[in-house]
Amino acid sequence: RGQKPKRDAFYDFKNRKLTSDVLDDLNYQFMRRLQKEGLVTLKKLFIDGTKIEANANRYTFVWRGSINYHLAGLLDFIDQLFEKYNSFLQENDYGTKYELGNAQMFVIEGMDKVREVIEKNRKRKLVKHKKLSNNRIIEIDNCSPLEIRKLQNNLTMIVDNEGIEFVYGKGKRKPALQQLHEELEQCGKRLMEYKECFEIMGKDRNSYSKTDLEATFMRMKEDHMLNGQLKPAYNVQIAVENYFIVHGYVSSDRTDYNTLIPVLEKHKNAFGSILEEVTADSGYCSEKNLLYLKRNEISSYIKLQDHEKRKTRAYSEDISKYYNMRTGIFEDEQFYICHDGRELRHLRIESKEQDGYTQTFEVYGCADCSGCEHKARCLYKYDAEKDAEKNKVMKINEQWEELKERSHANIQSERGILKRQTRSIQTEGHFGDIKENENFRRFNYRSADKVYKEFMLYA
Repeated sequence: RGQKPKRDAFYDFKNRKLTSDVLDDLNYQFMRRLQKEGLVTLKKLFIDGTKIEANANRYTFVWRGSINYHLAGLLDFIDQLFEKYNSFLQENDYGTKYELGNAQMFVIEGMDKVREVIEKNRKRKLVKHKKLSNNRIIEIDNCSPLEIRKLQNNLTMIVDNEGIEFVYGKGKRKPALQQLHEELEQCGKRLMEYKECFEIMGKDRNSYSKTDLEATFMRMKEDHMLNGQLKPAYNVQIAVENYFIVHGYVSSDRTDYNTLIPVLEKHKNAFGSILEEVTADSGYCSEKNLLYLKRNEISSYIKLQDHEKRKTRAYSEDISKYYNMRTGIFEDEQFYICHDGRELRHLRIESKEQDGYTQTFEVYGCADCSGCEHKARCLYKYDAEKDAEKNKVMKINEQWEELKERSHANIQSERGILKRQTRSIQTEGHFGDIKENENFRRFNYRSADKVYKEFMLYA
């Protein structure tokens, strides 16, 4: 009717009505139309990611290692306060009078390891060595500020019954009970702040920005000063076929390991189980990802992390590795024969859990390596004096090795070489257009959901 819509109408539409699901649905309608036209098959995907800076202040960072360091100091101080509280009750006979028990310090799993690293870093600082990272995940759930609150309530009860007055202002001396009460309150507040930081960060990240809580500090390629500056950013993934962006995905994860499966799940939910091939670079090569592809009968054209290393002579002549050893069978059990002709028998099975995924290792070992002249080349960091009695032990993740060999065989084939070239052109081409030609290097919105919508509208 000739009326101009106000600016708020556009913002309301974009913020409320145009959700991520609506955007995805529009994109998938477009993809199905392209499929009918014969421009895409939706059976093969080329996947890659890039980091785009978040709309956040570069200096509002929170680091896990820093919080761990300060938390260790705070817990030591709380421990002293608990002792001070117990001695205060005993000296004034308040414990028996009001039937109050002794305060016991709560235990937090993982703090022993944190303190070990702190102590090592203090020694390393004296000799000017590089600091060790202190990013251990703390079980902060056991660390309850309610324990401190109970002690405060006990002190408040004593204050009310004994008629002790709290004083404030200059020139007034606070009673010991008031000092203890205020110190406990400050510690409780700090403990709550640290706990909140850990909850925001979760178990998958080691940093976040106070301006945008979902942005993680990442090493960017635009580091003009070459001083390793970290910036708040998002890891943006695209899945491409025939130069069309089929999927977009925004993650707070610094690496690409955990982004492949969510992208493939999106494809499965949108188009069914029609995917046949996935091509990606070595950033996506993990046992979890390759096993997912195998179980879903999807051909893997993912480059291995040691792809270039495999071409070297050092790789094929390394006598310490199992793949350069001969094998034999004894009573239906495989064993390895080392460079010196000694047998490495199967000892046990070990498992290791990482990121909610369990890896299984077969452990092989030599019964006696004494007198072997190849020890220096065979044993890791061999020291002739300390390791004279040491025997060769090696762990092999057989499932992981089998998956890697299958993927390596695929990318070495003629089809695999062509696919790797095509992936570079198609995915890197899009990022070149977006970041270089269009100069889209920083998001305008905050939070992962709004960032995703902004990127998909742009895509």
